[in-house]
Amino acid sequence: MLRVENLKKSFGSELLFEGVSFTVNNGERVGLVGRNGHGKTTLFRILNRDEIPDEGIITYPRHYHIGCIKQEISFTEDTVLKEGMTGLRVEERGHYWKVEKILIGLGFGTKDFNRHPLEFSGGYQVRLNLVKVLVSEPDMLLLDEPTNYLDITSIRWIEKFLINWQHGLMLITHDRSFMDKVATAIIGIHRKKTRKIYGNTEKYYNQIAQEEEVYEKTRINDERQKKEVEQFIQRFRAKARLANMVQSRIKQLEKKDKKDKLEKIKNLEFSFRDKPFPAKYALTAKNISFSYDGQNPLISTFDITIKSGDRVFIIGKNGKGKTTLLKILAGKLLPNYGEIIYHPNLSFGLFEQTNIKTLVDTRSVYEEIIFSDPDYDKQKARNICGVMMFEEDLALKKIGVLSGGEKSRVLIGKLLITPTNMLLLDEPTNHFDMQSCDSLISALDEFPHAFVMVTHNELFLHALATRLIVFKDEFPYVFEGTYQEFLEKDGWDEEEIVKTEKKTDNKKEIRRKRSQILADRSKALKPIEEKIEQIENNIENIEKKINELNEAVIKASIDKDSSRIKELSQNIYKFQQMLDNSFDELQILTDNIDSQKQFFEKQLSQIE
Repeated sequence: MLRVENLKKSFGSELLFEGVSFTVNNGERVGLVGRNGHGKTTLFRILNRDEIPDEGIITYPRHYHIGCIKQEISFTEDTVLKEGMTGLRVEERGHYWKVEKILIGLGFGTKDFNRHPLEFSGGYQVRLNLVKVLVSEPDMLLLDEPTNYLDITSIRWIEKFLINWQHGLMLITHDRSFMDKVATAIIGIHRKKTRKIYGNTEKYYNQIAQEEEVYEKTRINDERQKKEVEQFIQRFRAKARLANMVQSRIKQLEKKDKKDKLEKIKNLEFSFRDKPFPAKYALTAKNISFSYDGQNPLISTFDITIKSGDRVFIIGKNGKGKTTLLKILAGKLLPNYGEIIYHPNLSFGLFEQTNIKTLVDTRSVYEEIIFSDPDYDKQKARNICGVMMFEEDLALKKIGVLSGGEKSRVLIGKLLITPTNMLLLDEPTNHFDMQSCDSLISALDEFPHAFVMVTHNELFLHALATRLIVFKDEFPYVFEGTYQEFLEKDGWDEEEIVKTEKKTDNKKEIRRKRSQILADRSKALKPIEEKIEQIENNIENIEKKINELNEAVIKASIDKDSSRIKELSQNIYKFQQMLDNSFDELQILTDNIDSQKQFFEKQLSQIE
């Protein structure tokens, strides 16, 4: 059990949290929630001993092992499989099938096992670090936004894997549906304190809202009662006969704790600025094909017509071409073959993670946002800064000092200032917290025009999708329907992962059976082999004794000692009988051991 007591942490004058106390029992799966910047990752770093708290203690059991994904890339082996095996516990160092199973679940193919880790993209390299943590089976597993670098099929796999996790788990994720399926309890950082409840995120947030509503009603009632008491004191202070009652009211006021008004917490609430679009069809893609090297096509003869109001989601495994297709639809990348016909009144709003690089470090947040439309109302631009949680002086922060998540909010702010009638969004939720994701769902739901979005977040898919572009087989295809309909009719090739896992499990079972048979064979043959060795030693000693007796007979013959010759001859006959018996016994044992070997060889051949 992990026990945390009265933790406090601040950076300079900024207090992140204080009085944080909770326990996580073995086998408990805890989701850690809270807004961006409220200290979730810092708390993880403290639990992993990478950060020191200002106050408080953490109690770990003896030999308690914490597993946390390393973001830095440092590999020591020349193949993915060998690198994954470095995470195995000492007593399991040869159990490579355990590594194979997790590699397959996280999207590595069997052909990838012998490739060098540095041949893979950064996302897959982080996955490999995750593999090493999972196979080590730590007493406490800390996962900070694991879905950010996993594709949808890997997310669905690890979801099932974590549900069956037997040790402690703490999880940070912006994917509410993922957390609700995995977590058995929620710990939330809220108003610099923590609260643990058993249940899902909805139960946690409902409880917080109810408690704050009760607190605020109590505070208002206390304020009203306080005013009434103060009025009573002022009114009757001078009346001697009411002096005792007045003093009682004064003491009552002194004892009453003052409840401060709860500070209003800003939510990331926004809506996209739409531009009228009178037509029915926004764009048509005809016979689109694309390859980066001219030999390995990502997209082939792809067609789609997107109507005004369509909610299209591009889904599939990483590396299959989802972002490439989005860029082609946006006109940022030209197809090798085919054409895209745009309506002349179509205005795109494009969000890409890589667009962070287009931000100018020397500009302020406000300057960068207003740069998207210099004629836009200046006060409204400041309001958008506030909506993106850059209020007042925060809007003057330079882009160069912002975190990745803050820069993503700037990109959204730039999008909000631009009137559009079609949105193209490439995984905009990677740096959002749960509340921001909820706000984005609402904004997209209210957007009256078409949008196309790349995402692995199944909450968005279930809530918004009306059409899908699926990268599942060799090339992408259009699925007409909701995400739930897709799961029911087509679904993901999870059965292929299961088949591969079963093959890996079968290999493991074969190795286990083979090991057991070899152990049984050794157990059965060892006493026979020891007996054979003993008899062979006896034969050698008997033959040596017979040779000595024969030499003695020769000497007795020279000495013409007939009685001695008779005695020696009797001894030779006796030892000769012993030798014959030993050879007979040796023959029986040899036949027995040959039979046993054949029996075990047959057993081995039957399991291969």
